[in-house]
Amino acid sequence: MKYRSGQHALVLLMARPRAGMRIAFLPALSTLFLLCASVLFGLALVSILIVRLIDLDYVHNNARLRPISIASKAEMRDAASALPLDLGSSNTSIVLSTITWRSKNSELYYGCSNPSRHFHRADELQSNGYLMIVTSGGLNQQRTGITDAVVVARLLNATLVVPDLDHHSYWKDSSNFSDIFDVNWFIKILAPDVVVIKQLPLTISKAMTKRLVSMRVPRKCSPQYYKSKILPVLQKKQVLRLTKFDYRLSNKLDLDYQKLRCRVNYNALRFTEPISDMGHLLIGRIRQLSSQYIALHLRFEPDMLAFSGCYYGGGEKEINELGAIRKRWKTLHAKNSEKERRNGKCPLTPGEVGLMLKAFGFGNDSVLYVASGEVYGGDASLAPLKALFPNLLTKETLASKEELRPFLQYSSRMAAIDYIVCEQSDVFVANNNGNMARILAGHRRFSGHKRTIRPNIKKLGSVFLARSELSWDQFSAKVRACQKGFTGEPNEIKPGRGEFHENPAACICKKSAAKEKLEYFREQQINQIVNSNDEDLQNIEHDVDELENTDDQFGNYTAFTDAESLEDQIHIELPDGRDTGELPNQDGDMEDFLWFED
Repeated sequence: MKYRSGQHALVLLMARPRAGMRIAFLPALSTLFLLCASVLFGLALVSILIVRLIDLDYVHNNARLRPISIASKAEMRDAASALPLDLGSSNTSIVLSTITWRSKNSELYYGCSNPSRHFHRADELQSNGYLMIVTSGGLNQQRTGITDAVVVARLLNATLVVPDLDHHSYWKDSSNFSDIFDVNWFIKILAPDVVVIKQLPLTISKAMTKRLVSMRVPRKCSPQYYKSKILPVLQKKQVLRLTKFDYRLSNKLDLDYQKLRCRVNYNALRFTEPISDMGHLLIGRIRQLSSQYIALHLRFEPDMLAFSGCYYGGGEKEINELGAIRKRWKTLHAKNSEKERRNGKCPLTPGEVGLMLKAFGFGNDSVLYVASGEVYGGDASLAPLKALFPNLLTKETLASKEELRPFLQYSSRMAAIDYIVCEQSDVFVANNNGNMARILAGHRRFSGHKRTIRPNIKKLGSVFLARSELSWDQFSAKVRACQKGFTGEPNEIKPGRGEFHENPAACICKKSAAKEKLEYFREQQINQIVNSNDEDLQNIEHDVDELENTDDQFGNYTAFTDAESLEDQIHIELPDGRDTGELPNQDGDMEDFLWFED
């Protein structure tokens, strides 16, 4: 055969090689294949590096993120070597199951706070006078006071003046209500329940200048106390001011008043636009780095440690510094640090929090947002936590000083930003059982039982004291055992147990229970159809359609349930005969921290 060109000859040769030439050509093919594979691998590596550089450029320029402030590699190695356990493979990046990030069965629950049809509108009631409230403490302690102030105003049929915030506490924050919360929204949302005004009418204000009556009620007062002791004074004076108003209302109230608490706390108390915008800006920047993140309320500030009376190994310097702060609480007595730790009164150190999260299975690639003020001990205290979780973020690393400038001088506004980021996190971790931890735990339960981890410090204390004697597997197993009942699962706490702000059971409904009741109602009505005339049948069909169109909350199913109490309504018998209310109470109690902690 004649070939017109060498190129065609090569093609034909490759298509029909002779026996001798086939053997000679194989090494050439192998060399060519290896060369092509090397080139392709090189191109792939270059493309990965280019994409990585583009991502970093986008994060730092477009998102205006500053580099994450973490310890140097040498410092991190030193911090890691100081940790008392061999973490083995726990420091490697692992794939987490959804049960770690989400509460089991959380999709079956939802917040329900609408009033019953028996709860009259505020405009149908005669006002008994004007109620003024002065709150106490930091942001979240004041939040509980505002919530209860609305309920007390309703109990007394009083017109509520927008509460005054505490300007004299430890934080010395001069912010007013309207600087933190959207006051117009607050008034509008609560209009059906309580009449709220921004300030006293001018004529009344002038008349009250010299004879304004102020009272301080005991803590956890019952509704009957307010009606018997406070209402007569209000009716006589027409204007009454209640001071130091925090935790001044009973934990247990009738169902409609509990639901009012939820409408105030989770709906009416909306942050101002500047605070909300900054909070969601930080969330957006975190989500650019990871689709999931952990928020940690570290609460390792000097005032917290001073109040606890615990010692953290800082020698005379720590004793003198924290002792000086502790003197502002004149009623506090000296405490035994080791005893306090054994009793669960000492916050975990940043390193201990990191070890607890590792024991839960969170890898070192997890993004951790730390909500905190000034951390006692600064970078040295944070180094062990950063060694375990290098992707550690704060307000200061996510936003520039210029962006934070409007908030920096106001501790409550900074705390409000942290509140937003923590409430929206995939996992929230509290380092104590104080006000912010309780409020957020309740808010996240109301929002669908989002994963919330509260350290069972009383049990964890002994585990951390013995950690040098345990292997990593033993330590992590003990930590997980201690934390049963403290991870945000539904029904961890029985309805009515614990602080209502932490466990708003009256405002949480179970979807499956509502569905079961609807199906039961249908069956009962269908059984009547056989003996019904046409008019009865139309009425039955109307009732079923109306029920299906209502909001799926227990208050709307009174047509077919005689339950008078919340427990009767939400306790559903399970297939194995257990009742949903028969789970053990795991409520931790650190009542001391209610006085000041935020």
